[in-house]
Amino acid sequence: MNTQNDLKPDQIICVACPKGCRLNIQQDGDQVLVTNEGCKRGVEYARREILDPRRMVATTVRISGGIHPLLPVYTAEPFPKARIMDLLALLRKTQVQSPIQEGQSILQDALGTGIAVLASRDM
Repeated sequence: MNTQNDLKPDQIICVACPKGCRLNIQQDGDQVLVTNEGCKRGVEYARREILDPRRMVATTVRISGGIHPLLPVYTAEPFPKARIMDLLALLRKTQVQSPIQEGQSILQDALGTGIAVLASRDM
């Protein structure tokens, strides 16, 4: 099994499919050369991971009038990795009022990215 400790600096493990290929990466500016991929999805994954890494974010916000003090929330789309800590700081200061429906938007355009933060449950 591939682990992060076995990787050379120019390698990543692809998570686009269950194979877990060890991708070799060479980058020159905006150009990314990917070798050792097992499928086309690996090339797309590596380019996206090198040029614009993004992650889904799940956390909680304070809610007043709910059955619990915290409401679980998540981003509707993968969020830019470099801005995740800024998003978490913003959500730490956010408080919503009950009632909230599952899927309801808590933030429409988080940090100007166009990505919404949604409620994970009714409360």
